[in-house]
Amino acid sequence: MGNFQLSNNLVPSGDQPNAIRGLIDGLEKKKKRQILLGVTGSGKTYTVANVIAKYNKNTLVISHNKTLSAQLYTEFKEFFPNNNVGYFVSFYDYYQPESYLPQTDTYIEKDTEINEKIEQMRLESTSMLLSGEPTIIIATVSCIYSLGSPHEWREQSLTLKKEMEIDRRSIIRNLIKIRYERNDMNLTSGSFSTKGDIIDIIPGYSDDIIRISLFGHHIEKITMIDKLTKDIKKELDSIIIFPAKHYIVDQDSQKRALVSIKKELEEWYPKLPSELERQRLLSRTNYDLEMLSELGYCSGIENYSRHFDGRKRGQPAYCLLDFFDKDFLLVIDESHVTLPQIMGMYKGDYSRKKTLIDYGFRLPSAFDNRPLKFEEFEKYLNHVIYVSATPGKYEINNHDNLVEQLVRPTGLVDPQIEIKKTQGQISDLIYQIQERVSKKQRTLVTTLTKKMAEDMADYLSRNGIKVRYIHSEISGLERTELLRQLRIGEFDVLVGINLLREGLDLPEVSLVAILDADKEGFLRNYTSLIQTFGRAARNIDGKVIMYSNSVTKSIKEAVIETNRRRKKQIEFNLENKIEPKSITKPIPQKNSNISNLEVNLKAMTRNDLIELSTKIETQMNKFAEELEFEKAIEHRQHLKKVNEILLKLKSS
Repeated sequence: MGNFQLSNNLVPSGDQPNAIRGLIDGLEKKKKRQILLGVTGSGKTYTVANVIAKYNKNTLVISHNKTLSAQLYTEFKEFFPNNNVGYFVSFYDYYQPESYLPQTDTYIEKDTEINEKIEQMRLESTSMLLSGEPTIIIATVSCIYSLGSPHEWREQSLTLKKEMEIDRRSIIRNLIKIRYERNDMNLTSGSFSTKGDIIDIIPGYSDDIIRISLFGHHIEKITMIDKLTKDIKKELDSIIIFPAKHYIVDQDSQKRALVSIKKELEEWYPKLPSELERQRLLSRTNYDLEMLSELGYCSGIENYSRHFDGRKRGQPAYCLLDFFDKDFLLVIDESHVTLPQIMGMYKGDYSRKKTLIDYGFRLPSAFDNRPLKFEEFEKYLNHVIYVSATPGKYEINNHDNLVEQLVRPTGLVDPQIEIKKTQGQISDLIYQIQERVSKKQRTLVTTLTKKMAEDMADYLSRNGIKVRYIHSEISGLERTELLRQLRIGEFDVLVGINLLREGLDLPEVSLVAILDADKEGFLRNYTSLIQTFGRAARNIDGKVIMYSNSVTKSIKEAVIETNRRRKKQIEFNLENKIEPKSITKPIPQKNSNISNLEVNLKAMTRNDLIELSTKIETQMNKFAEELEFEKAIEHRQHLKKVNEILLKLKSS
């Protein structure tokens, strides 16, 4: 394996040099589990990048959602432009799992929508890991779900070398065997075409064409060609073509699996409680067996994966972690959220499958198509770094080394915390917001319920403040667009229930107001409060106001910890004569797939919607009078959407 080459555009500063030394020292001393406790905006990702470059082992970074994973993927691509950086997340744009509701006798069939680009990136990730080159993979918790055997995937790959003796027919036969499709009309990822002694292949994990030029029974030349321009990118001495799918089954394994499934069916179906369940299982399984026998595939084939893999009952399936060497580095980002997700995955899957099995929809082997149990996942924690501003109980109770990164490279200190009584809180909040608006700064307001967020946003709007509110009905992409609008100043205040959102970078936000701060619970516990404080930590004027009639244990602990961090940050700035400055971060371009109107309609207050309805109706009538009927029809459709939402709000 070669070396990681970290881009030299940045130099570690603040607490980063100490954190890098501390973590590398821990790895050299064989400390298995380390914590990087880093405050918001301290450059934890860059610290981890430096550790990866110095440790020089393949690395898996796990994050708790696709949005943060995509952000990390972009950052690591910039840090390591000359090394492999892969992206491994769920390839489903839509996923409705198979399930059964016995209370209403409702069977819900599995329904999915696969994102082909993400599937290609998943294949690219595993091919990178088996290439022998230094590799970083950014993943979500989907990395603990079943995947094909890395041994089978490597063994089934096709190795081609210059001057190699092999005929055209053998290459074609081997490509079909590893799930490549012949397509002489439209060459796409995971397909190949032939023309005389030339075979063009686009691997399932690439966009480039691999051209194999034969002379008789010898490979004369191997070239990599740009798919669009058809220009030759480079000539190759050899190439490994990995399978086009992660799940590869040879004919012997398929025959063995069919026998094994039949045996399990014969043993299990008599044990079901009634004739209905027995007949249901027999008809469904026999149909699947017939499909597997004739086509090699059936709907829900993953539920028979144990039989195809030759695994024993209860044995975990292969997953992405098995594609790494034993000494790989594991980084768990925002570990206080990611680890509980991993802990809960198995039980949720088991509960759904148990109902299907009890009522004759699936054989018990369906249990073994599952994510890892947490105790199985723990076996991979040989060189792990937990990254968080608020490590959870598991990390605190199971670590060998804790490294703090409290000083930011920008010299920014944690925001000031102020606790105010709830009496007169709304008037005070409006005054505080107006003060920020005059400085062209933004405000976040957190409430406890969606109704409170809606009412608060409505009240602020009636008082002349440009406001939106964020809630669960706003999708991930729409949420990103809403935050972009906040940053560019289309509105000044964002009201929501849970705005702690780890990794949320909003340098323009200088005030975070927390209503009902003394209502102890998930949204007002120590971890949530510290994370929420961090949303104001990227602006030099950052401040947090908690409206509360009492000081709870969580408030007390969060304030003490914040003041401890502030003290260290201020002392460092004085010693090193650092002048704090706000973080500057470019505002991303608007996503062309997201409609501004759709996003705003979901986030607008009733008062704003009424104003918008009047404005659209006026414009519609104007276009109609000017005989611009296409524009008038477009405005009529917009007006219909606005009025539908207003009617819905009125009825609720």
